[in-house]
Amino acid sequence: MRHLFTEDGEKAIESVMRQHPLLAFDFDGTLAPIVARPHDAKVPDIVCRGLVQLAQRLPVAVITGRSVADVKPRLGFHPHYVIGNHGAEDPAVGPPSTASQALDSLRHRIVSHADALKRAGVEVEDKLYSLALHYRLAPDAGQALLCIEELLQGTEPALKRFGGKCVVNIVATGVPDKGDALALLLQRCGAAAAVFVGDDVNDEAVFMRAEPHWLTVKIGREDPLSRAMFFLDSDAELALMLQKMLALDGAI
Repeated sequence: MRHLFTEDGEKAIESVMRQHPLLAFDFDGTLAPIVARPHDAKVPDIVCRGLVQLAQRLPVAVITGRSVADVKPRLGFHPHYVIGNHGAEDPAVGPPSTASQALDSLRHRIVSHADALKRAGVEVEDKLYSLALHYRLAPDAGQALLCIEELLQGTEPALKRFGGKCVVNIVATGVPDKGDALALLLQRCGAAAAVFVGDDVNDEAVFMRAEPHWLTVKIGREDPLSRAMFFLDSDAELALMLQKMLALDGAI
């Protein structure tokens, strides 16, 4: 990956903006800084202002691991599309019929493991179409992960797990991921290209499917195996990226 604010990155921004793309963003760690308690997350004012202006000119989407109901009040602006639960929750089409039922057996296991999870500092977040096991506040991350592994033992292949920043996510096998969600949004809005910005493991589903004429950006350079085209050092640089896009859109 190369930093977005280089000669190649500037050319890539200009090229994709000429195609009047769909602009899509992850939420936690991208639009909103990572915080110790997920309930405290929100979009900074400077980022919000840029997104409000861009949404007046181009289709804008938020594709997040959170539920749609959870993330909407945290945005501070009105994107054209909000997709939740890592791609499984699309309000326009409804979730896959088995997306929640497949998690019921794990929900029962969580009840029986409740005391052990609490002692390990694991917080369970049930988002209906996915479950998140947070251990950011655990006193011993290693012990928390062992507890999570014991909980999940034997749940596959009906369920799929993937990591994140101090979280283990679980979804039903076969539900749409973020890459699927973005592909459907492109068909829906008729855009010829896409910009996608994300920061975590589940965003790789988009990076891997990106066409050469798209622009994909990862927040953070710590993963040398990421398939994103460019990176930003932190979510704080996103506001500058939005300003560059606004300036180019006004000039094209």
